[in-house]
Amino acid sequence: MPTYIALIDFTEQGVRNIQDTPKRADAFAATAKKLGVTVKDVYWTTGAHDGLLIVDAPDCKTAAALFLTLGQGGNVRTQTLRAFDRPEIESVLGKMN
Repeated sequence: MPTYIALIDFTEQGVRNIQDTPKRADAFAATAKKLGVTVKDVYWTTGAHDGLLIVDAPDCKTAAALFLTLGQGGNVRTQTLRAFDRPEIESVLGKMN
């Protein structure tokens, strides 16, 4: 199953309601499960971004639906990256001329 990493930035609303962020993470995991997505990790970070999510989704449309649903809550903005593990990148490299 493809892996996706989402970089998270809190909106002003998200910062105002920062105490609820663990509950929002639980709600995100529940939504993900309903869509057939596995949440592998949730991290809150310091630095350029406020957090990141690592999920396995069956396809890019499902991943997009999940992260759009997350953004719809108004607490975070996301930047999503498709991640490749070693066997996947070796397969990609094998397709090169």
